[in-house]
Amino acid sequence: MITRKLIQAIKEQYALNWEGIHGIRHWGRVYANGLRLAEGTGARLSVVKLFAVFHDAGRLNNDRDDGHGPRGAKLAEELRGRYFDLPDPDFELLLIACRQHTVARTHADLTVRTCFDADRLDLARVGIMPDPQYLCTDPARTPEIITWANERSLSNFAPDIVTVWNG
Repeated sequence: MITRKLIQAIKEQYALNWEGIHGIRHWGRVYANGLRLAEGTGARLSVVKLFAVFHDAGRLNNDRDDGHGPRGAKLAEELRGRYFDLPDPDFELLLIACRQHTVARTHADLTVRTCFDADRLDLARVGIMPDPQYLCTDPARTPEIITWANERSLSNFAPDIVTVWNG
């Protein structure tokens, strides 16, 4: 689903440092966080995986950038059909997750909540320790998951998928 061609298309328009705090290592950790959470939530994996690479792809800066989620969703719309396919119901969830990941506290759909938490569990990289009260899935709130995610975030860990994506 996530091919090197898709990653290259995202990279070509990405405005920030590819290895920076919102770049590919972060996306890899969000991907890994999402997969781990989905084991307990039953979230739709295709949505969780694509959220990881699109949620910050529209960022213009590393600070407050209120429009980056909607821009990431727009990029997903532009690349759908050329670099990836997703059924309409799942694609709608991807768009919602991207658009709302920084503005919504939670969401009715479990897959969207899993996406939100996958990203929030990587906040330690910017000096914010994830607080269980701001996480919206039961697996994400466990001390084991929070500790695991914080250690990876603080060390700027690059999951193996990052090597695959970078080719």
